[in-house]
Amino acid sequence: MAMNFPHRIGAISGAALPVDSGCVSAKTPPSSTVTSVWRAPLMNILRLFVMRTGKEIDRVSPASPLSTVRGGVRPDLSVAAHALMSDPISTADAPNREYVSGGTPRGEENKTGVPVYVMMPLDSVTWNHTVNRKKAMNASLQALKSAGVEGIMMDVWWGLVEGGKAGEYNWGGYAELLDMAKKHGLKVQAVMSFHQCGGNVGDSCTIPLPKWVVEEIDKDPDLAYTDQWGRRNYEYISLGCDTLPVLKGRTPVQCYSDFMRAFSDEFQHLLGNTIVEIQVGMGPAGELRYPSYPEQNGTWKFPGIGAFQCYDKNMLSSLKAAAEAICKPEWGHTGPTDAGHYNNWPEDTNFFRREGGWDGPYGEFFLSWYSQMLLDHGERILQSANCIFKNKNTVKISVKIAGIHWHYGTRSHAPELTAGYYNTRSRDGYLPIAQMLARHGAIFNFTCIEMRDHEQPQDAQCAPEKLVRQVALATREAQVPLAGENALPRYDEHAHEKILQASSDVAGDSMCAFTYLRMNPELFQPDNWRKFVAFVKRMKVGKYVERCREEVERETQVFVNVTWPLVQEAAVALTQ
Repeated sequence: MAMNFPHRIGAISGAALPVDSGCVSAKTPPSSTVTSVWRAPLMNILRLFVMRTGKEIDRVSPASPLSTVRGGVRPDLSVAAHALMSDPISTADAPNREYVSGGTPRGEENKTGVPVYVMMPLDSVTWNHTVNRKKAMNASLQALKSAGVEGIMMDVWWGLVEGGKAGEYNWGGYAELLDMAKKHGLKVQAVMSFHQCGGNVGDSCTIPLPKWVVEEIDKDPDLAYTDQWGRRNYEYISLGCDTLPVLKGRTPVQCYSDFMRAFSDEFQHLLGNTIVEIQVGMGPAGELRYPSYPEQNGTWKFPGIGAFQCYDKNMLSSLKAAAEAICKPEWGHTGPTDAGHYNNWPEDTNFFRREGGWDGPYGEFFLSWYSQMLLDHGERILQSANCIFKNKNTVKISVKIAGIHWHYGTRSHAPELTAGYYNTRSRDGYLPIAQMLARHGAIFNFTCIEMRDHEQPQDAQCAPEKLVRQVALATREAQVPLAGENALPRYDEHAHEKILQASSDVAGDSMCAFTYLRMNPELFQPDNWRKFVAFVKRMKVGKYVERCREEVERETQVFVNVTWPLVQEAAVALTQ
């Protein structure tokens, strides 16, 4: 008799589960259950009692990964499986976390564990407003739950929900996906994705801005970010028009606010219990930054310095006003003309080289204005978000900041400057961002947590570890919670070890959460899944808990062996 995914999860955890009514024969009583009982080591075989025929049926096949000793079950099998499955993950009765200074949940100051969330596929919801690969999604969520994952992160795409007509929202697919998460006891970080999907690192599908928004940009190209060569970028609406009624009578910030308010109204019953965090998209890839390094059409390639994005008429108008305000009108006509091209290196340019213009009076003026425009953009949207989600069952608000680690070892930090982070060897550009987020009670979500300095191209002076440390110190000083993500898909233990180290030792505090990139078929491959389960377990118990790594890994291996048929089903379903 074959058992479906939830029944097999129940079998592993020792829980009794009702038989799916669709699989019960006419002779089966309605109260039939499938129960797994872990036998003591003296029993000669692991059996599953199926209360349908009144007979015992052996469930250990010749291909089973269960190892036996003289016909018996390994003594550690039952204990380890129960230990790994007994962690309370249910959100139904769990108290909401209230984050305090440094990101430690209030009431849990003495704990060192960091909850792990997993990013869902970018195309989790289809253009038909249904859950994509529903069977695979359901199986995958159960696998993640069985591994002890705290929850999931899902993109709520502006281009899908309000794609057809301005002011009309279709939440189909998202409602179903949120119900799935709730059913499996998984919490949700919902990303208000006001950007285009496609053209950035890891983008596996294309979801443009709403059709009616693209039409308005086509009518007025200055609504798009623009570089000095006139190249327009449609990833995200230029912040230069944040307060202008350019979208059918509404400002972009009003559109973002209306979208978030509609989301809040639609899913009010899930806010604070299932939906525990709203991450507000503020730029390309959902990050608070300018689209200074677009990969689409090969415009930019790592580790180029990128290019300033301030040449649409609205941005230039603001620059002109700022220059006139300090009686330097000659500085307001254009951005730096000697800052090179997207794929240059700092020393290739007069502006970013060691003794370049970035460090002079004009450079200080321009970079201060450019970065302040980005901070003001964040302020406007967070003000709206706080008004909408204030007192919504303590749901948290977060903002994602990019981990721009290349050329970090230079004096100018050129790639950070073009992205809008005024961070140089002599100036901390992340403290103002952290302080802005602190004013609104938002979480500082940072990427590239998994990276090590020595793994990166040394000639590009990459320093992700130093960057993470700087950000951690800034968030600590600003007393804002810090959360993390990995920038690239990594399944190796070196990356896991780095994440564990960074998440438990950021300026002496623990991160409030970590989001793992991403759920896909590769995650469910045997070796990757084994490492991931161990990683989640170690993140939950914390770096400083006195349990050796080998002990956790032994328990994990037993658990992985038993659950492998379940995980395999998820992996196969995701590829179909």
